[in-house]
Amino acid sequence: MPDDISARHGRLSPEIQAIMGVYALYWKLEETFDCIETELSHPECHMLIKLDQPKRMGVLAADMLSVPSTITATADALEKTGYLTRERDPEDRRAWLLVLTRQGEETRNMLVAEAGDLFHRASGLNLEETAEFARLACKIRDNVLKTGIPEGLKK
Repeated sequence: MPDDISARHGRLSPEIQAIMGVYALYWKLEETFDCIETELSHPECHMLIKLDQPKRMGVLAADMLSVPSTITATADALEKTGYLTRERDPEDRRAWLLVLTRQGEETRNMLVAEAGDLFHRASGLNLEETAEFARLACKIRDNVLKTGIPEGLKK
């Protein structure tokens, strides 16, 4: 059966094949991300992953394609449960940085590793192919964002 599907899809244009592949990967990842065992919500996991280094709320909001007011509740929840702290920005003492705690770093590392494993299983790509896909995906993302944040990403 999969060979029949591959043969039929092989007759489609490269653009349509790419669109179908991206949709299939998205839905497979969306389905499997729920398998990661954590008590955190999707927005909380997303924030932890984006906190690869201490960041101001505005910078984090831009990274998450959001506005600071919409991520405050997520940051508050993560702070309350011990995943992050707020510290004064040494470059501007009026501003605050969100900084992962040890618990936050450990959870972030677990999420990144699990997401990587899920991606490799879902995509079937090896490390070299993943690096090339990531390069192309970043190019696509940058181009999409030049024209304005799509409504689906604003949620």
